[in-house]
Amino acid sequence: MQTPTSSTYLAAELRLPTNWLDYTILGIYFVVVLGIGFAARRSVKTSLDFFLSGRSLPAWVTGLAFVAANLGATEILGMAANSAQYGVYTTHWYWIGAIPAMVFLGLVMMPFYYGSKVRSVPEFLLLRFDKASHLLSSALFAVAAILIAGVNLYALAIVVEALLGWPEWVAIVVAGFFVLAYITLGGLSSAIYNEVLQFFVILAGLIPITILGLKKVGGWDGLSDSLSKSHGSDFMTAWGGTGIGSENPLGANWLTIVLGLGFVLSFGYWTTNFAEVQRALSAKNLSAAQRTPLIAAFPKIFIVFVVMIPGLVAAVLVPKIGTPGSDLQYNDAIPYLMQQLLPNGVLGIAVTGLLAAFMAGMAANISSFNTVFTTDIWQKYVVKDREDGYYVRFGRLITVIGVLASIGTAFLASSFSNIMSYLQTLFSFFNVPMFVVFIIGMFWKRASMKSGFWGLIAGTTAAMVNYFVIYKQGIIDIPSDQGANFVSAIAGFVAGAVVMVAVSLFTAPKPTADLQGLVYGTTSPGMAEPPAKGDDAWYRRPALLGWGAVVLAAACYIPFSF
Repeated sequence: MQTPTSSTYLAAELRLPTNWLDYTILGIYFVVVLGIGFAARRSVKTSLDFFLSGRSLPAWVTGLAFVAANLGATEILGMAANSAQYGVYTTHWYWIGAIPAMVFLGLVMMPFYYGSKVRSVPEFLLLRFDKASHLLSSALFAVAAILIAGVNLYALAIVVEALLGWPEWVAIVVAGFFVLAYITLGGLSSAIYNEVLQFFVILAGLIPITILGLKKVGGWDGLSDSLSKSHGSDFMTAWGGTGIGSENPLGANWLTIVLGLGFVLSFGYWTTNFAEVQRALSAKNLSAAQRTPLIAAFPKIFIVFVVMIPGLVAAVLVPKIGTPGSDLQYNDAIPYLMQQLLPNGVLGIAVTGLLAAFMAGMAANISSFNTVFTTDIWQKYVVKDREDGYYVRFGRLITVIGVLASIGTAFLASSFSNIMSYLQTLFSFFNVPMFVVFIIGMFWKRASMKSGFWGLIAGTTAAMVNYFVIYKQGIIDIPSDQGANFVSAIAGFVAGAVVMVAVSLFTAPKPTADLQGLVYGTTSPGMAEPPAKGDDAWYRRPALLGWGAVVLAAACYIPFSF
């Protein structure tokens, strides 16, 4: 089943009946956002404060910020669109496509990141490989961050135009101004504390839509019966119809789901995407840094229900959604239910939650972009050895440039009816090649300094060739964009791994003495730090939290497997 290629613009008839109460709620939210920015400004005295919050934040704050940074526009609109298009298969993006990788990041990779005292993910590659790998990964990440920030800004503009009647340029300027203001003022601390606020605002907007939507279609039983009749029984199961050679709405089988989504795309995103890892690096100690993605894993397990169920409800209420016979796109699922189900007041909370999601997603990428561009590109290769205050000032300047650039990239998303497909495409191009370089570099001492650069080149090239040539030119028939993304991810991973091994066999490895704390089996002083007082409590043990999240996610599959 092909993803429709019509415009991403939301249907004009989705205008919301907002009144003064709704706009008052929205106004209060924007005032609080700026207030947090001004409050955080007082704590910014050094570049470490601006880019990593002085590595001083508690685990519960960084954990909620970690999940909120991912809970952006693409998560809410995109996953609801996924559910309307693909059904319960959406659970895979959470229970196999997020939780194992988040646990792996916390238990295995954070000791390397935090223990090595790097300020960014690309900086780790500088320590493990060489300057070529570092500069290429920094450039790739900077481009990806601006593209993804642009997706959030574009989605915000079209939603606000359709729902509130604001012209697109007004929505872009208003949202861009507030994100720019609070990040420029308070740096990462401002972004993180706003993300904690946004986490609760987003849930306050989504939960009423979910509950009222289920009530509208006769509860879960009514929802399941209706969609099973109209879309087939597999539509309401997680694994039904995913046998190799079987047809299903997702256009993928269990092997490509497990390897392409569950391993390559998932691990590539959660373990190397600096927009997420940056939140953990700002934690106050190694234990808190490890617990950051583990704490985030528990709400992540259940967030699927408040984004999946509205998509399923929309598929019942608008049976032809996303097809040429309907005026509504898959991306219209959440806005449609807001219009149909929510009274004023609650509607204001939902609109605020939606805007908060857009701003959280954009802010996460802009704050990580300014860190990488300033510390990994500008400070390392352009203007070296200046006083610390200079890099704080430049970080604020590059934040302005990043917001302006994201406005320029926003409309690249317009060719995708399902914006989650667009995001998964970007992840297969940028995150997967970086992941293969990280995973081989961390677990194989023999991986040479030159192999990192060529692994990145090979992985990115292979993923792009598969998508733009093999899939788009129809050389191999892949049923959907999402299926093509899974295959691109696998191709990028395999190509990067093969090239890294081949290059390593013919080039010199890094001296063993330089690999301490960078390769599995070695340690650095930072990795061996004793736990802080009180961090040995059972509920603060990373291993217990991690395996608990994995077991809980696996158990969630049981009701949807038959």
